Amino acid sequence: LQMVVSGGGSVQAGGSLRLSCVVSIYVPNRYCLGWFRQVAGKEREAVAFATWAGGDAHYADSVKGRFTLSQGEEALYLQMNSLKVEDTAMYYCAADIGVESYCYRKWTNSAFIYWGQGTQVNVSS
Repeated sequence: LQMVVSGGGSVQAGGSLRLSCVVSIYVPNRYCLGWFRQVAGKEREAVAFATWAGGDAHYADSVKGRFTLSQGEEALYLQMNSLKVEDTAMYYCAADIGVESYCYRKWTNSAFIYWGQGTQVNVSS
């Protein structure tokens, strides 16, 4: 399973970006995909995830109401609105295999097993 991430960049606070994660293979419903972010020197943080079967999207409290997860054909998107300086980080797309409860535990621990490359998001004041 390979994931190609794009869409990062530099914006001012209040702006928007849309991250894309294109998956290299057909994604079975038993997969879950999500987004994580990491600031250099800090632990990786779970941002959002959902099961490929179309279950509820889960969001970190810090991004609720501002970030929206959506799915396309073998692709996962993260629409980021009302960006804040503290959203600055390297963003990663990742995947795992399992039911929603299993994936939720893995997501909260940033422990998904398949990882794409990161894309940098810089938000300036």
